[in-house]
Amino acid sequence: MLAFVLHARAYKETSALVDLFTPEGRLRAVLRGARSKSGSQARPFLPLDIELRGRGELKTVARLESAGVPNLLHGDALFSGLYLNELLIRLLPMQDPHPIIFEHYALTLQALAAGHALQPLLRAFEWRLLEQLGYGFALDLDRHGQPIEAEAYYRLKPEAGLERTVEFQPGVFHGHDLLAMAVVDWNDPAVLAAAKRLMRQALAPHLGGRPLVSRELFMNIKEPPRV
Repeated sequence: MLAFVLHARAYKETSALVDLFTPEGRLRAVLRGARSKSGSQARPFLPLDIELRGRGELKTVARLESAGVPNLLHGDALFSGLYLNELLIRLLPMQDPHPIIFEHYALTLQALAAGHALQPLLRAFEWRLLEQLGYGFALDLDRHGQPIEAEAYYRLKPEAGLERTVEFQPGVFHGHDLLAMAVVDWNDPAVLAAAKRLMRQALAPHLGGRPLVSRELFMNIKEPPRV
């Protein structure tokens, strides 16, 4: 089974407790001999071929091998990858299959490793994650099914969608920016900035009120990436 390690922490004397992302969902397993040569492969962003044993929710890794070229992430790309991992841990239920999210995650890691622009990649992943979890909403229609107008302003109601507002207020979105997002047009930096705000508003209700640790890390480095 293909898998990526989202997070690992020490468990007992020589083992590790690993959160895995697979096409079959997010799984948790014990990796025995985590300090051995094979255990050293259980690091984030590396595609793995694994075999799990056990009938309960907490399984045991019976086999773990590399399944492809490592995605070597550095600098802003590394922090962005950690951000994606934290989103998956916080939002994905255990053992709930999401093969489309898994495929998108694998492709996003490849693009990060290849040095592609970060913000479009992150916004696309956030949007796909929300959509696949049932939290998505239209970008070209408001909550009442009316077309978004380029010169109008809208606010997000996370459980319902976009709602037109009569005037500009803090936290609202210009229709022009929303329409550009709908067709994935990132040529205007203002659209990317608006998309970042929109995704933060859309994700917030599903994060349980707790801040993302990866964002706090960004704040503690000299020039944090814009995620």
